[in-house]
Amino acid sequence: MRRALPARRVVEEEQQELIFDMLTPKHILGTFDEALASLRNNVLMMSSLTERSLDRAMKGLFDRDDDICAHAIADDEEIDQLEIQIDKDGVAILLRFQPVASDLRRVVAAMKLSSNLERMADQATTIARRARKLNQHPPLPEVELMKPLYEQAMSMFKDSVDAFVREDVDLGRAIVPRDEKLDELNRLASRKLIDRMAQDPGQLRGYLNLIFIGRCLERVGDHATNIAEDAVYAAAAEDIRHQTAAAAV
Repeated sequence: MRRALPARRVVEEEQQELIFDMLTPKHILGTFDEALASLRNNVLMMSSLTERSLDRAMKGLFDRDDDICAHAIADDEEIDQLEIQIDKDGVAILLRFQPVASDLRRVVAAMKLSSNLERMADQATTIARRARKLNQHPPLPEVELMKPLYEQAMSMFKDSVDAFVREDVDLGRAIVPRDEKLDELNRLASRKLIDRMAQDPGQLRGYLNLIFIGRCLERVGDHATNIAEDAVYAAAAEDIRHQTAAAAV
């Protein structure tokens, strides 16, 4: 019995340490902050890769460069793997630290952001594939119609991620009305392309490819809006989804 006593004390001490660890706020130990920082770093890396993929896809379209289009398509695999890793890390943080309030919102927002980034990357892949089809035929001057959409979509994308990183509520709110401008730009471009179809039926497929590229850019704006809404919620616990543009600003 005397020999068993030290072992029992060791067990009791280990149990006390376990209880202390469970009751001690993780922020004091710094481990939650480190895990959250790692998660956010992966999100920023994914954001950078997604931005590069979109830039490559559109450059392949404007410069008629199939090699650049191929690079944009190849980027998608790495972005997909990052999304999987971010989801895995996010779930691990939720299970281990059980964050609440603003910490919980930050973790969930990061996971949702990665999902929107992955879908943006899918749009980049679609644009690159459509661009390669267009590159097989003589150039269409109407490709220029995509430039204003591209500039608007990428501006929204960059600002939405910036709003998330800086926890800038005002910037996040301001992105919502910009989505309506992008939608209007796409409508105008689509109308012009439909008119060109009637005037030049021989280029029907080319004009259709441009219409689909315009839709892809519009969806990039939609995902940027989602990110902005999540950024506002993470920073201020304010749900601005489904608000009108006037109410959001």
